[in-house]
Amino acid sequence: MKILKQFFTWWNGETWGTRFYTWRKGEFVGQDDMGNKYYRAKSALPDSIPERRWVIYAGYSEASQIPPGWHGWMHHRVATPPSKDGYASREWQMPHQENLTGSAAAYHPPGSIAMGGKPLVAAPDYQAWKPE
Repeated sequence: MKILKQFFTWWNGETWGTRFYTWRKGEFVGQDDMGNKYYRAKSALPDSIPERRWVIYAGYSEASQIPPGWHGWMHHRVATPPSKDGYASREWQMPHQENLTGSAAAYHPPGSIAMGGKPLVAAPDYQAWKPE
């Protein structure tokens, strides 16, 4: 089943075309805590051709699975990858969490009909001023 997924789907990790291109041209740069692997093109010329960077996801292909340090490297905001730079998140930063919209773990406010609740009755946040 895994072989068929690699032939016909792109959202379940790498396809055969991506695997071949990575084997042929890719240079492994590093891996994040989620298991995603990051590559760059070996043949990039720094003066004329911009470096091509890509990620092979550990599971389902979801762009929000890329942590902040690697996101900066992927989008050419920093030149050195976090694996070589010694990137560490700040003490005030929360651990990275992927976008949970559409999943069972998504946030639903109180009274959300998605959780089977009844909508809250609308109440004004203020009292209108009445002249005397």
